[in-house]
Amino acid sequence: MNVLLIQSLTGLATASSLFLLAAGLTVIFGVTRVVNFAHGSLFMLGAYGGWTILSALPRTPVWFAAGIVLTGLAVAAIGGLIEVMLLRRIYHAPELLQLLATFGVVLVLQDLTLMIWGPNDLSLSRPPWLRGFATIGGSRMPLYDLWLTAIGPAVLLVLWLLFTRTRWGTLVRAATQDREMVAALGVSQHWLFTSVFALGAFLAGAGGALTLPDASANLQIDLTSIVDAFVVVVVGGLGSLGGAFLASLLIGLLQAFGILLLPQATLALTFVIMAIVLILRPNGLLGRPQADVRQEAETVSLIGPAEPIVRRLGLAVLLAAIVAPLAVGPFLLSVLTEMLIAALFAASLHAIMGPGGMPSFGQAAWFGIGAYAAAFAVKSLALPIGAGLLAGTCAAGLIAVIVGAFLVRLSGVYLAMLTLAFAQIVWAIAFQAVDLTGGDNGILGVWPPAWAASPAAFYWLTLALCVMAILLLRHILQTPFGYGLRAARDSAQRAAAIGLNGPALRLMALALSGAAAGLAGALTAFSKGSVFPTYISIGRSVDALIMVLLGGIQTMSGPIVGALVYTGLFDALLLVTDLWRLVLGLVIIVLVLAFPLGIAGTVQRLSRQGQRA
Repeated sequence: MNVLLIQSLTGLATASSLFLLAAGLTVIFGVTRVVNFAHGSLFMLGAYGGWTILSALPRTPVWFAAGIVLTGLAVAAIGGLIEVMLLRRIYHAPELLQLLATFGVVLVLQDLTLMIWGPNDLSLSRPPWLRGFATIGGSRMPLYDLWLTAIGPAVLLVLWLLFTRTRWGTLVRAATQDREMVAALGVSQHWLFTSVFALGAFLAGAGGALTLPDASANLQIDLTSIVDAFVVVVVGGLGSLGGAFLASLLIGLLQAFGILLLPQATLALTFVIMAIVLILRPNGLLGRPQADVRQEAETVSLIGPAEPIVRRLGLAVLLAAIVAPLAVGPFLLSVLTEMLIAALFAASLHAIMGPGGMPSFGQAAWFGIGAYAAAFAVKSLALPIGAGLLAGTCAAGLIAVIVGAFLVRLSGVYLAMLTLAFAQIVWAIAFQAVDLTGGDNGILGVWPPAWAASPAAFYWLTLALCVMAILLLRHILQTPFGYGLRAARDSAQRAAAIGLNGPALRLMALALSGAAAGLAGALTAFSKGSVFPTYISIGRSVDALIMVLLGGIQTMSGPIVGALVYTGLFDALLLVTDLWRLVLGLVIIVLVLAFPLGIAGTVQRLSRQGQRA
């Protein structure tokens, strides 16, 4: 009984921390509908800013509380500045492009944090009045954890009073239900959105500062915290504070007891919980169905034939790619090989995001499955490279069909988060199944045969396979299947009325996307000569998403352009500056503002406007 009690209290403390992290994201999304990827960075700034402020203040209860509030206010000011300077300019852009803009903010803030506080972790000891223990049921429980357990419900109560007992709260709740009607009634959305974003940033900053006595401030917590926040928000239901609190309790308690009962599953337990909840309740525990609001950019023709200038430019680029090994050295050839694989990987994601309207945060799952399947084929079964590439393609496509049976029931952010859950489960298996995958040591010695071992030979092989796969994807999207997929995306009810089976079309698109990503993963395995769990990391999925959004989802050339621009910038900046994240983030922000439909999408629109004129 003592163990149960202590683990329950530990779970409640974890739940309180999760709620403090997720509450701000819930508030921001509920009103602005912005998937704020930079929320984790605001949490990180709260940790670093809290370390600076709390270290300079006396360690009394009053000053400690004042330091937490001051940290929250400082981060709130930064959040308000981000909303005014960046997000206010792109509220009418597609929602996923807003996510891309906030990712640019993540990169900028990470390097700025590194410049100000340095690379070392910063820890803060607990204040003297919270260093003791309380004896509960014969076991000792840290006072700080008990104090933290009480903060979560207190914050929920304050937010409930704020939203239900003030005029501002009434406007926020009204905007959550129908922000267009609120605007029609004369309410200034600019003021409302800025105040909501500042409140969300305040909660993130205060939450980051409150974690210091239990954890250190470091440069990795932005990504880990935003993933945790997304999980809580999605499990609870988008925009539901009560749902976020309930999800925090569920996840916190299951994590506390999971360490005791299922220690081998701790890495994937949270994502297994999220997957189960979304399968049983597609809108989360207390969420409501999302309104079917479509941006103008999403209705642009996606699968028409390429314009003559695009064909000529594409042919010129292809000819230059063919003769590249004759003019560049091994290093540049390796970079070009990575760019080709990145283009195929981005095209695989575009196949479901563009015509299918299915966003994914877990495209790396198919990529990693393809890489591991190819490695198993050549290392364990001694099969040739062709069989390894085929094994990677087929394995990823087949598993995409199996998982897709659950994915096609969802849409929007819920669908994206379920793909993330599956990718993290696959990553946890690859990381922990040491006997099968080698764990963190990976699978080594996955090299191509002698005839493809030279950089030029493998580059030409990669070029041929990637070009054929991309052209095949484009061809399929121009068939009646592609048109049916687009119809089901634009209006599921009308598509069903004319006899189209929307879920079946989406499932076929997922299989196609998974197979293409699997081929990209298999090529990477032979290119690098090894396979590691990092192939399935969240960062790789984010890379694919950035490439698609940067190029634009309106054309098949969009992901290719995005892949070339993103990988080219990434590789070039790594060579010339240590602050590559800062520069890359600023470039992404500028490109989002200059090309609100993506690079290729904006060029296509300008071209069509010129033809009409």
